[in-house]
Amino acid sequence: MKKIHCLHLLTIVVSLYSCKKYLDIVPDNIATIDNAFTDKTEAEKYLFTCYSFVPQEGHPETNPGFNAGDEFWIYWPIDNEDYWSLDPYNIARGLQNKVTPYVDYWDGYDVPSLWQGIRDCNIFLENVDRVPDLDPYIRNRWVAEAKFLKAYFHWYLFRMYGPIPIVDKNLPVTASSEEVKVMQQPVDSVVNYIANLLDSAAAGDANNGLPDKITSVTTELGRITRPAVLALKARLLVTAASPLFNGNSDYAGFKNKAGETLFNPTYDASKWERAAEACKAAIDACTAVGIRLYHFDPKLQVVDSATRTEMSIRNAVCEKWNEELIWGSTIKTNATTLLQLYACPQLDPNNINLALKAQLAPTFKMAELFYTNHGVPINEDKTYDYADRYNLRTVTAADSMMQQGYQTVGLHFDREPRFYADMAFDGSKWFMQNATWNVQAKSGQPMGKKQSRLFSVTGYFCKKLVHWDLVVSTGSVTTEAYPWPVMRLGDLYLLYAEALNETGKGDEAIQWLDEIRARAGLEGVRESWDNYAKDPGKYATKEGLRAIIHQERMIEMAFEGSRFWDLRRWKEATQTLNAPIFGWDITKSTADEYYRKVPLFSQHFVGPRDYLWPIKENDLVVNSNLVQNPGW
Repeated sequence: MKKIHCLHLLTIVVSLYSCKKYLDIVPDNIATIDNAFTDKTEAEKYLFTCYSFVPQEGHPETNPGFNAGDEFWIYWPIDNEDYWSLDPYNIARGLQNKVTPYVDYWDGYDVPSLWQGIRDCNIFLENVDRVPDLDPYIRNRWVAEAKFLKAYFHWYLFRMYGPIPIVDKNLPVTASSEEVKVMQQPVDSVVNYIANLLDSAAAGDANNGLPDKITSVTTELGRITRPAVLALKARLLVTAASPLFNGNSDYAGFKNKAGETLFNPTYDASKWERAAEACKAAIDACTAVGIRLYHFDPKLQVVDSATRTEMSIRNAVCEKWNEELIWGSTIKTNATTLLQLYACPQLDPNNINLALKAQLAPTFKMAELFYTNHGVPINEDKTYDYADRYNLRTVTAADSMMQQGYQTVGLHFDREPRFYADMAFDGSKWFMQNATWNVQAKSGQPMGKKQSRLFSVTGYFCKKLVHWDLVVSTGSVTTEAYPWPVMRLGDLYLLYAEALNETGKGDEAIQWLDEIRARAGLEGVRESWDNYAKDPGKYATKEGLRAIIHQERMIEMAFEGSRFWDLRRWKEATQTLNAPIFGWDITKSTADEYYRKVPLFSQHFVGPRDYLWPIKENDLVVNSNLVQNPGW
């Protein structure tokens, strides 16, 4: 397995602007601790050490949300030039194990162990008061940042492993061997601990704690703000209220070594109330500082309405520091550069560059997920020819997002704007700042399979993650790196809608869904279902609206690493991830042969085992107070 643990202990980038500030990483040992808090400069370096443990969520192979689920697929076996780590692909193929777990953030993956990150946060919090002549407002901000990071690392582990130990303080070097053998805490205790830590980080105001907004854009972009803290709390509590962690009887007998039940098997409706309150607090904090849904401003370019809508969707992710971004991660700026190279095909047939891999291939199920142009699912729209969706049709002038006169399947016609914004396919168009490119992906065509690597195995390509400023020549690829949106406002709106519906406030929930839908060029939920759906009253019940919210979230957050975790917290992975992966027959050169639905792989998800990561067997030997997650 090709897996390089460089651990990134040299520098991390905090700003993507031309004037960058590098966070010098202090070696983590006792000798340097004595010097790390002797003055303001050294102490700030130690704070930046804590930041260095933040996982690269914008990297296609360090964030399991990209390639460990069913949104993307890749040719197999992968050429060794086309991956950094096989770990996420092996998870997607059902090969996770407890001897050497894949994407193992417990022990260290693209960054050292997150437990080490928590320890460094504790060291900082325990020693920052030693720094002489440190202004109180700076100290309070740094303390809040360290608390957030400690909470974030606990959250990251909780989302993967479920019940985890809580490490609030570091043990002294004189601690006995038994004292260091921490044990897992019940899920509710872990959630409450993280939430309280986030509350503490968010306390105060811009003059006595975290800023509401980063103002020093050349040196501090990427650092934590109060809205980011509140947004993480909202995500945490929505996750805790979801079926995986709220009344999950699958883990009723799962206990720690002290005999405590780690999952409360009794459903608690108040968890959704608490989650809704957290979402509203986060949204209010965002609104107060001007964070709002992104809308594309073409400036000097003249674009039509459909293109403006498409770029509002795409650039909500790719536009650097846009108004929708709540927290953008700048850990390793080349992460989103690599992401774009993995996603982008050979757009310009006159300038072929092998750096463009096109291997981040959306799956067939994602193509069928998006709504019709009426804003309802393709199998629920009474006007959509669902039965004939695999039959060939010819593109007309009315089909502005495709190439006039080209033959493609009915599945690609009459779809919502997010379908054309997020995905490209044989016969589609790809708008970029320098040109609009025709996508032609059959064998022998510019984007088609030509060799054993550098192709889409499904016939689909991911537009959404490619910045519109990417420029290709035969000698180079110029990319516009962007901060990965760990949290953006559209995500928060959807979490709030979900929590509102679960508390019986469906009418309020629809208002927030409609905000998202309006940006995507769609009518509201009521209008769309009343006029076009086979079941027009679906949104009037909690169960019906829940299904609508889930699909709306899957569409809006498609290809952003959210689906992987949502399927788990909703306990829908057992059904969804036990299905074949399909694509088109990319080896064929004619439309009749190319447009055959072919199976690529049959996924196998074992519930409840696969909902949680395994703890490495050796860790259980070292710490006898740990218990293995069920099924492993």
